[in-house]
Amino acid sequence: MPSKFTILALLTIACTAAQAATPTQNAGARHGFSLDGEWHIIVDPYESGFYDYRYGEREDGYFLNRKAEKPSDLVEYDFSASPTLRVPGDWNTQDEKFLWYEGTIWYERDFDVAKRKGKRYLLHFGAVNYEANVYVNGTKVGRHEGGFTPFEFDVTEQIKDTHNFVVVKVDDRRERDNVPTVNTDWWNYGGITRPVRLLELDAAHVADYSVQLAPDSDTAVAGWVRVAGRADGPDRARVAIPELGIDAGVALDAGGYGTFRVAATPGLWSPEHPKLYDVRLRYGDDGVTDRIGFRRIETRGEDILLNGEPVYLRGVSLHEEAPTRPGRAWSVEDARQTLAWAKELGCNFVRLAHYPHNEAMVRMADEMGLMVWSEIPVYWTILFDDDAVYAKAGQQLDEMIGRDRNRAAVILWSVANETPNTDARFAFLDRLVRRARALDASRLITAATDTQVSEDDLRRIQDPLAGILDVIGVNNYCGWYRDKPGDCATLRWRSDYGKPVIVSEFGAGALQGNHGPADERWTEEYQADVYRNNLVMLEHMSFVRGATPWILKDFRSPRRPLPGIQDYWNRKGLLSETGVRKQAWYVLQSFYKEKAEKAAAGPDD
Repeated sequence: MPSKFTILALLTIACTAAQAATPTQNAGARHGFSLDGEWHIIVDPYESGFYDYRYGEREDGYFLNRKAEKPSDLVEYDFSASPTLRVPGDWNTQDEKFLWYEGTIWYERDFDVAKRKGKRYLLHFGAVNYEANVYVNGTKVGRHEGGFTPFEFDVTEQIKDTHNFVVVKVDDRRERDNVPTVNTDWWNYGGITRPVRLLELDAAHVADYSVQLAPDSDTAVAGWVRVAGRADGPDRARVAIPELGIDAGVALDAGGYGTFRVAATPGLWSPEHPKLYDVRLRYGDDGVTDRIGFRRIETRGEDILLNGEPVYLRGVSLHEEAPTRPGRAWSVEDARQTLAWAKELGCNFVRLAHYPHNEAMVRMADEMGLMVWSEIPVYWTILFDDDAVYAKAGQQLDEMIGRDRNRAAVILWSVANETPNTDARFAFLDRLVRRARALDASRLITAATDTQVSEDDLRRIQDPLAGILDVIGVNNYCGWYRDKPGDCATLRWRSDYGKPVIVSEFGAGALQGNHGPADERWTEEYQADVYRNNLVMLEHMSFVRGATPWILKDFRSPRRPLPGIQDYWNRKGLLSETGVRKQAWYVLQSFYKEKAEKAAAGPDD
């Protein structure tokens, strides 16, 4: 439990975590140049631009961006004459012929930069799905695996003032040893799906930081700063929060790392009052400003406490589907519209399933006052007995926490969803839980489980994973995959763990506009009836402290082919794919309104 950690232990853990090579914190606020826009592409299903006909890695691949210099030259590709795709963006929805495409597409963009002496240049990607091999001016600068977390490469030595080009080989093929693995229930959107920036930073600069309430006091702010490239430079950084009257020096060690603790009494962040402060960090001439909120999240028995008070998490699950256009969401506008729907529904909480969503979404949740469950795609049946797969999952966990550790909205790190109950799975997830706590002991750890035991009209939560979590997530589709809708209202549950539970998924499918009797599948009436009965069930679960029904909006899924109903969309949304409300929306909205009113009225006398 986070409340058990002492300040000394926290700072020791933070120091260890800070030394890991992570992308630049708050990259969007750094000086640099956007490389978003139209990129030339070459579709390469046989990977001819990477392998020769003997399947050896080519030295003259597409990454060289060669041009024929004389008529006799043989060059079988030409980026400049090739079509383009928008970046950020998935390729699947930009051209109908790519809707089902999985494989390799090469991206290329030219750029100029007035290179300045003494500066470092970092090529930063918000995310590329799934594997990216990155080349600058024909030189490979790095490789990254994982489709939902940021990464960057130092390209100071590769770039010049003019006529630069970057080439990215993007491969979104599903593989058994990937994270996630081959079988999921969402669309495999390929491409450079989040923003790309060339950061221009001082040789010595603030690379990473953590600023939070001190773990043992509401009247102090504590954290750490890591300066990259310090060498023989000044041995102090500075942290300032003008609104709180803070302007303090931070002593740095030889590696550029330093901790701080200063007296302050900030207004605490909550959904009702999502207070954020300008936090300024400086080292020499380099500086960065962030907007950070301060709050405390912990558990006490079966309660979740926000700033010391019990809270009921009125939530909904989200996929990263764009709200007003086809494809993957990535922009501030996407985040604002999606979270505005959640607020209208009555939510104070969202589950960002089943992978880390884009940074704009988490920052918008900070601003709008929505608590967040953030998750890595350890989903269903990944290879739990494979150390290389664990390394991939661990990397994604590190990158998720590294990016969002300063977001007050994030209260839960989730390490998995619906994984099978095996010894190998438990050992794998136990390592991830311990890793998450070492990286960030200020938040709660959860996972969505679906392991239950039925005993007549009683359902008992039974999963060894529950014993090591702070908050237990339970997925249960009563009335859809099992039982009848009316059975849900009389179903009784038992938990022997003495911990808070979130019913992390329940729901039913309905085609918006399809009406009929309440016992007819795929109608809005059936979906609404499932919701009514499940909400009664929740009220009978004394240990439940929140819910994130599945799901806010219909989303694409290859697992859902039913013609005329699904057409490759998962129809469990409370909204259609175009944002039209179904009847179940109003059922949940009414339930959350009543919950909010009771919370505002305070405890019964």
